[in-house]
Amino acid sequence: MLIFKKTIALMITCAGLMAACQQKNSSKVSDGTDTFEWKVDQFADIKILRYQIPEFEKLSQKQKIFLYYLSEAALSGRDIIWDQNCKYNLLIRHYLENIYRTYKGDRESENFKQFLVYLKRVWFSNGIHHHYATDKIQPGFSQAYFNELIQGSDETKFPVWPGMNPKTTLQLVEKVIFDPNFLSKRVNLDPTKDLVVHSANNFYEGVTQHEAEEFYNRMKDPNDTTPISYGLNSKLVKKNGKITEEVWKSGGMYGKAIDQIIYWLEKAIPYAENEHQQKVIRLLIQYYKTGDLKVWDEYNIAWVEDTHSLIDFVNGFIEVYGDPLGLKASWEALVNFKNLEATRRTEILSANAQWFEDHSPIDSRFKKKNVTGVSAKVINAVQLGGELYPATAIGINLPNADWIRKEHGSKSVTLENITYAYDQVSMRSGLYDEFIENENDLQLIRQYKSLSDNLHTDLHECLGHGSGQLLPGVASDALKNYQSTLEEARADLFALYYMMDKKMVELGILPTLEAAKAEYFYQILNGLMIQLCRIEPGKNLEEAHMRNRQLIARWCYEKGKSDNVIEMYQKNGKTYIRINNYEKLRQLFGQLLAEVQRIKSEGDYNAGKNLVETYGVIVDQKLRDEVATRYQKLNLAPYSGFINPTLTPVEKDGQIVDVKVVYPKDYIQQMLHYSEKYSFLPIEN
Repeated sequence: MLIFKKTIALMITCAGLMAACQQKNSSKVSDGTDTFEWKVDQFADIKILRYQIPEFEKLSQKQKIFLYYLSEAALSGRDIIWDQNCKYNLLIRHYLENIYRTYKGDRESENFKQFLVYLKRVWFSNGIHHHYATDKIQPGFSQAYFNELIQGSDETKFPVWPGMNPKTTLQLVEKVIFDPNFLSKRVNLDPTKDLVVHSANNFYEGVTQHEAEEFYNRMKDPNDTTPISYGLNSKLVKKNGKITEEVWKSGGMYGKAIDQIIYWLEKAIPYAENEHQQKVIRLLIQYYKTGDLKVWDEYNIAWVEDTHSLIDFVNGFIEVYGDPLGLKASWEALVNFKNLEATRRTEILSANAQWFEDHSPIDSRFKKKNVTGVSAKVINAVQLGGELYPATAIGINLPNADWIRKEHGSKSVTLENITYAYDQVSMRSGLYDEFIENENDLQLIRQYKSLSDNLHTDLHECLGHGSGQLLPGVASDALKNYQSTLEEARADLFALYYMMDKKMVELGILPTLEAAKAEYFYQILNGLMIQLCRIEPGKNLEEAHMRNRQLIARWCYEKGKSDNVIEMYQKNGKTYIRINNYEKLRQLFGQLLAEVQRIKSEGDYNAGKNLVETYGVIVDQKLRDEVATRYQKLNLAPYSGFINPTLTPVEKDGQIVDVKVVYPKDYIQQMLHYSEKYSFLPIEN
């Protein structure tokens, strides 16, 4: 299983819920020259934001054109993530969009408004399952009304599923949308069930969990010190009793979309900043053409060694959150350029990476003797694509292969303009006042939280994921369905442990260790309480990052009871938390980090399972109800996503002479535009 690097939206860190909150009043703030509207839509549990691209106009003509071509490549794979999330997603999207475009009935009725909410939610999640909880989204309208929509729309433009007629296709669509027991969970992590059979993603077909694990276990050589990422870029299917891989490549599965990605990457090559960057792009193209995972490793090595270019990008099948077995990677893309001023902070951390490794509280057997190739930077996102759109990351650490990270290093990025957009929308949310009772704690949060957030993300991505090592012979996927949770916990614990180290002040990164207390307080508050606002009544935690946050907070709360390190108390009928001993809390973070690292390094599946299931899964339903009630009164949407800026080329005599940035405000129109321009795949793949 690959290491999970991605911090999903700002909500993965303890400040995430705050950063994702909606302003009670106006969401318009001044950017110094203009009034920029950051929030443009809100529906269900989601709000849609915009982000700016600072310093874009200062780039050279060549750099702007390079970014334009990379951005087109980032958008061209959109259909891939839809199909990966569920095999019927493209069919459903075409159906829903045809209704929206052609329906002639009452578009002001409450039923149609509910249809529009459902459509927006499906767009946001790149399919019919909630982007975070992975449960199937339930429509707020009846099947009878859906039939009215069908009858009132242009029926000639509805797609027909291969091998079916229009009538049976409609029956299939209705089953997919309205049957709560059909394809109910995109990613099922319940260890008592067959994780493959009971997950609705499109990574496997006709095979069981046991068959999938046996298929890939037979491929692995325990003595191979540079293993490829088996199964990363393919669908595993059983046909006529034989199990085979359908590889995602040009001429293979997803080939038509991949060919478009290749087209734009080839156009980008002449505009690359240097020969090494051109080599990186050519290797990625070679990988897309062949599907060869050895070439993928060559590309990753070349990419991680490119530390001098201003412009950078991510494009490929990378993260494995969407596969309960942690093998198959979802397609994603990110185009960006370096924020030179803000990068100074991460460069300090990178330069001291060996010190952090040497002083880690983990067993010496698990420490890297020579930390190599750790680079980190702060970036401005230019275009989000695939799994990173509309809900995106604030931090990414790649590549994922353990052996590449050990021998060649890793690259970490923090998306500064994305976090800034979150911050602008969060200014007057009221969340802190509702969940923090003590005035001193409130002051701590208000004074230092923004600073400590950024440092936590930097430590998590730049050093946390890159720390430690596996013992010889331990497979990277040994922890199976618990790998994601434990890897995120490991990186978070690394960051938290070092947040309150005096080294932070010595390096000039923190002005005082009081700033670290702000992060400690909110990490515990979020893990024990606030994140519960997203959980439906009666349900437990399933998403890996939510499990990680509760695991850390709940473990520290339980283990620190004898010393009253963390206190949960009642006042005026509301639950609050208090941290009575920050130094002992830091010691607890260190103890848990040592155990999680041991579990990972030794591949101790049973210990990992016990840790996650004991502390990271079970929800206190009474507390959940209280948190949800308090949160709902604030009229906040707990999830956020973004509209992309539009890069528009300016042409003269058939040549691009400039690229302008436009900031769209209409979420619906961007989604429809993307469906018109970047729909390259058939409804069944």
